[in-house]
Amino acid sequence: MIERYSRPRMKRVWSDENKYDKWLQIEIATCEAWADDGVIPHADMEKLRGATYNKAHFEKVLKETRHELTAFLTSITEFSGAEGRWLHLGLTTSDVWDTATSLQLVESAELLDEGIVNLMSVLGVKALEHKDTMMVGRTHGIHAEPITFGLKLAVWWDEMRRNRERLAHAKQTVSVGMISGPVGTHATVPPNVEARVCGHLGLEVAAASTQVIQRDRHAQFITTLALISASLEKFATEIRGLQRTEIGEVAEPFPKGQPGSSSMPHKRNPELSERICGLARLIRGHSVTSMENVALWAERDISHSSNERIILQDSCLALDYILDLFAGVMRDLSIFPDHMKKNLESTRGILFSQRVLLALVEKGVAREEAYSTVHDRSMESWANETDFRDLVRADIKITSKLTSEELDRIFDYSYFVRHVDEIFERVGIK
Repeated sequence: MIERYSRPRMKRVWSDENKYDKWLQIEIATCEAWADDGVIPHADMEKLRGATYNKAHFEKVLKETRHELTAFLTSITEFSGAEGRWLHLGLTTSDVWDTATSLQLVESAELLDEGIVNLMSVLGVKALEHKDTMMVGRTHGIHAEPITFGLKLAVWWDEMRRNRERLAHAKQTVSVGMISGPVGTHATVPPNVEARVCGHLGLEVAAASTQVIQRDRHAQFITTLALISASLEKFATEIRGLQRTEIGEVAEPFPKGQPGSSSMPHKRNPELSERICGLARLIRGHSVTSMENVALWAERDISHSSNERIILQDSCLALDYILDLFAGVMRDLSIFPDHMKKNLESTRGILFSQRVLLALVEKGVAREEAYSTVHDRSMESWANETDFRDLVRADIKITSKLTSEELDRIFDYSYFVRHVDEIFERVGIK
């Protein structure tokens, strides 16, 4: 498990203490519902409201029974008197366990949403700050046409907005409780008790259940976390790429005195971004396990139980951590506009090739002929490291169609980013 990376609030959600508190909350809420139906005497209910579990006794019984909920109930009933017999009335283990897990997932989703909002805020500020910071766009790792660094971040901001919507939907899907007894028939606990318990807990009722809440809900939640982490890996991978020595356009925070290598004192590695990528892969692996858990035998088995003790909490802990980590990376990111400008010019104007091609087509030259002419000059620029703009101005096939003034306008970088403001307006970054 990844407790070394976890932050206090998320760690608290997945602590044994929080889990057992929720078990007790569910048991008492169920007793309250039975009391409303006149099954449990009100005098007994008064005593039950003060019931609590004894941790030391719980751990002792657990070693003997190896059944967590049985040990939990025993740690309450042996210290609560005769009224303790009403606890767990009509319930089965999964009624309590699955409903408590839903509460933990809801709490986790709320913390993760805070993390997304925080990251979006950082991305939005940086995007606006560098809306007009021009850099080269790359496709296949090769220089394409200019973009701005702010536009790159606006794309990330918009992706995180979609991720926030996905998380909200996943949270809704797992915000259900189940108090339906063995195999989900309500034979031992009527639906009205279930409805009151879930209402008290702030959960919807799972309309139909077997002896477990159906695991497609959990799979949707974990795959949503995996998708969010995939976005973070994408962003972190870009930071890693732009920090490469031969590119040097950005650099993640690197405190003074921190070593980058035990052997090479000069190293300044993007280790934070690499950590994000590694943990994102962990979450993706957990998403596969969550989907494997959907297919249980008949009304239930417990093949899902052992791995859910790991995948649910670790996915939430890991995503919470890397959301916060990447927000910090972006907040303190070093950005080097001069390097971006230098890299933009490093291919000697070859990125204007499409502009020349389209201008020739607009002058009446057949596309195939225009493409061939511009392609030849482009390959010559690559091969001889000659400025593409000079080669264009020296080509009679081109200059017979385009004037010097027209070529000046074609070789203007601002053309490529003239709609950036409009894109920002569409995305909604202000």
